[in-house]
Amino acid sequence: MRSRSYSVEELLARSPMDETPELRLLFHRLNNQLGIILAHAELLEAKAGDDANRARAAQVASSAVEAMGTAKEIRRLSATSVEPQ
Repeated sequence: MRSRSYSVEELLARSPMDETPELRLLFHRLNNQLGIILAHAELLEAKAGDDANRARAAQVASSAVEAMGTAKEIRRLSATSVEPQ
């Protein structure tokens, strides 16, 4: 059986093995919360009756996506800075 080769992006997207269960749970909860914010913002954007409210909802959606990226970057950096105690 041949082993599958992974791209750099796939390898970087994997969660680090040395994360504590508590830290993994916190990132999971944060991503769930940001996903809910994003879904509601997109719904508000789609149903907005005027351009001003549509723009506000779009800004919230954009900020939620940016926050998800920031959380992913924090997770990546916290995994590389963990040293054995």
